[in-house]
Amino acid sequence: MVELRTSPNLLCPGLAALLCGMVMPRTQETQGNAEPKRAEASLPHDEAQLARLRGQAGAPLALQQGLEWLIAHQDADGRWDCDGFMSHDREGEPCDGAGQATHDVGVTGLALLALLANGSTLREGPWRDPIKRGVMWLREQQDEKSGLFGTANSPTYVYDHAIATLAMVEAYGRSQYKLLQGSAQKGLAYLQSHRNPFGVWRYQPRDGDNDSSVTGWCALALLSGRTHGLEVDPAALNAVRTWFVDLTDPVTGRTGYSERGGWSSRLAGDHVRRFPREHGECMTALALAVRLRLGDDPEDALIKTQVQVLAQKPPARGATGEAIDELYWLFGTLVFTQLGDGPARTAFSQATLTACVDGRRSDGNFRGSFDPAGVWGEVGGRVFATALACWTLELSLHR
Repeated sequence: MVELRTSPNLLCPGLAALLCGMVMPRTQETQGNAEPKRAEASLPHDEAQLARLRGQAGAPLALQQGLEWLIAHQDADGRWDCDGFMSHDREGEPCDGAGQATHDVGVTGLALLALLANGSTLREGPWRDPIKRGVMWLREQQDEKSGLFGTANSPTYVYDHAIATLAMVEAYGRSQYKLLQGSAQKGLAYLQSHRNPFGVWRYQPRDGDNDSSVTGWCALALLSGRTHGLEVDPAALNAVRTWFVDLTDPVTGRTGYSERGGWSSRLAGDHVRRFPREHGECMTALALAVRLRLGDDPEDALIKTQVQVLAQKPPARGATGEAIDELYWLFGTLVFTQLGDGPARTAFSQATLTACVDGRRSDGNFRGSFDPAGVWGEVGGRVFATALACWTLELSLHR
């Protein structure tokens, strides 16, 4: 019988170090020929944390059903199909919420990160087999020479590569599968070859253009690589710190997307009207999460200002969904889990749990998934939204 347990002394060496020491569950072996018990997302045993979660009884169920939905919509070859996942809905109304077809590599990486965060690896755990299939599919998508996961056919392909690299590095580090070491290292090497000389990253390799969003994802992958003993150029991480400090307004504390103190990015057209930028602080949260992981002092005056910026904008959905930003919720949660207990963290965590749970579907083939109703839902689709929600719930519930 498979049973997930949370041990206060057990820290996952990868996501734990990268994502602030999240306590990970472990599994017991299936005994005899008994039918395995359904794997369940576990709650922490820490009384103070349980007290923080009172009133959020729906969150553990939302997490459990979200992970189950992801497993049910994984293709046999291991991928999560960004725009074709509904092919698994053979009876009843099929799910909607297709993302863009070019992002299979990216959403597969996100789904793997959600499963890894629940404590499974390629060697053990209730999600072991789906993780193994997904990781092997990613490995098959990697160019042997360049190390690129997928192709460069999409203008924003580097997002997919950075997320896939983070997933591959975590899968390698948590499972200690030597077979994956070369793939993980090549993924990191591609990121380092893509980076602008004396700068950071944007869409095209070494073209002199930079932005905070791409840079943040690349930095998370490199930091994970450093944690797991892979080769990472210290100059790249120093450039990341310099970029985020330079892009942060010292008065407002806001980190801009491509200019100091600016707002987060939006697509052309009516995107900015449907999702007003002032509802969240996605780039501020990402920059702060990365800087804290780099080891910057949380007592630094600018960092303390940024923490207040996030505290003043807790996650919310808004009257018509205009405030939904799953990436902001994830990055903000990464920040507060690194800062320790306190009123600001408690408030942000409770707001995050409420915002996530309120987006969960409970009907038919949709059951357990999260509607792609947020800022980037039309790009990433239902798999993207569900994987991000599960990852964020993991972090909130296990801290």
